[in-house]
Amino acid sequence: MNIGIFTDTYFPQLNGVATSVQTLRRELEKKRHQVYIFTPYDPRQQQETDDHIFRLPSMPFIFVKNYRACFVCPPHILRKIHQLKLDIIHTQTEFSLGFLGKLISKTYGIPMVHTYHTMYEDYVHYIAGGHLISAEGAREFSRIFCNTAMAVIAPTKKTERLLRSYGVNKPISIIPTGIDTSHFRKSNYNPAEILELRHSLGLKADTPVLISIGRIAKEKSIDVIIGALPKLLEKLPDTMMVIVGEGMEIENLKKYAESLGIGDHLLFTGGKPWSEIGKYYQLGNVFCSASLSETQGLTFAEAMAGGIPVVARRDDCIVNFMTHGETGMFFDDPAELPDLLYRVLTDEPLREHLSTTSQNTMESLSVETFGNHVEGLYQKVVRACQNAENIPLPSLPVIKGTRVAHRISKIPKKLAHRSRSYSSHIAERLSFLPRHRS
Repeated sequence: MNIGIFTDTYFPQLNGVATSVQTLRRELEKKRHQVYIFTPYDPRQQQETDDHIFRLPSMPFIFVKNYRACFVCPPHILRKIHQLKLDIIHTQTEFSLGFLGKLISKTYGIPMVHTYHTMYEDYVHYIAGGHLISAEGAREFSRIFCNTAMAVIAPTKKTERLLRSYGVNKPISIIPTGIDTSHFRKSNYNPAEILELRHSLGLKADTPVLISIGRIAKEKSIDVIIGALPKLLEKLPDTMMVIVGEGMEIENLKKYAESLGIGDHLLFTGGKPWSEIGKYYQLGNVFCSASLSETQGLTFAEAMAGGIPVVARRDDCIVNFMTHGETGMFFDDPAELPDLLYRVLTDEPLREHLSTTSQNTMESLSVETFGNHVEGLYQKVVRACQNAENIPLPSLPVIKGTRVAHRISKIPKKLAHRSRSYSSHIAERLSFLPRHRS
C-alpha cells in the first residue's frame, strides 16, 4: 500500500507522537509498504534528505513553544500527493496537517484513519489562558474530527472510553504503540559510558538520581515530584532530579524549586537527540512521573524497557502494563511520594525485582505487534470503503469557524474569519487538481 501519514509533530521534535509515527513508519516499511510523512517544516532540520518526508511551510504556534503549524500547502506538494496514488491516509493530529489530510481524503476519495493522541481538555490553558477555547469546546472539537474518519485508533482503553464519552461513534480500535526495546536495553550501555555521562553532568557514581524525560509542560505535573523532594532530601540529602526535555514550564519549575530551597537539586539538560535518549534513561535510579494527561504512557514504557524502576501516579493509561509492586510502583496521593521514592531508592532487592520484571513485560509489547495491528486495520478499512466522498468535511471550530464556532466560548470573530479564508484557500488550490484517481 501507499500510505500517507499527516502529523503536526515529527523528529527532530521529541515527544510521544513523533516516536509513535516513526515506529509505525519503520514497521510498515518492513512489510514493504510505501510510507510518506507530511509534517510542518522545523528550522532545526536544515535540509531534508529523505524523499519520503515532506516538510510544509510553517510558522511558530505562539501558544506552545517549539510547536509549529502549517497554514499553506504549496501547489507542488498537492500535485505530488496526487502522483503518489495514496491508498490510505492516516492523520495523527486534529489541527493543520490533520485538516489537510482530511481535505485530501475528501477530494480524492481516499479512506482516512485517525489516531487520537492528545486529551485536549487538559491543554486548553495554552490558548489565551483557557479563555479562548473551553474544555467543553475541546471535547466537541475532538468529537467532530474523529467522526470524519473511517476508523479511529486509541492507544489505550482510557482513550477509547474518553472518546466514547465525547460522542465519537466511529469504530475505535485500541492499538498501543509498540516499544522498540532494543533501543533502550540496559545491556546496550557500558557502565563506564554511563558513569562518564554522570560525571559530565556533575553527578557522582553513587548519587541517587530521579529521572524525568519528555516534554516539560504544566499538564505533566513535574511540580508534584519537585514538591516531594524536600521531605525526601531530609533522608537522602544527596538526591538529584535530572529533567531531560524541552518545554514552556522550565522557568516556572526552576522558580518553584528555588522557593522550596532545593534549586541546586534539580538539573535541566535540555532536549536530547533520539539516538541518545536510551542512554539518558540509564542515568536514573528511578523514573518518576505524576502526569495524568497521558494517552499512551510511552516514556513509562521506555523506562521499563531500559530496566529503570518506575514510580508513577496511578492512571488508566498505564495500569494495562504496570502492576504495583511487580513492574512499577503507584501512588495516588502526592503526600505518599516522598516515602515511596525513599523506599525504592534504598531497597536494592526491590529495585532489582522491578527492573527485571518490567524489562520482561516490555518485550511482549513489540513494535512488530503494533505494525501488524495497524496494517490489519488499514486493510479492513480499504476493503470496506471504496469511496470516501460521502464523508462530510469537518466543521472544525478553529479551522472553518462556521457551524460550531458558537459552541466554543469566547472565540473572536476575527479568528473565525481567518479560519474560513484558510479553508477556502486550500479548497481552491485543490480544485485545480484532477478529481479522480487514475
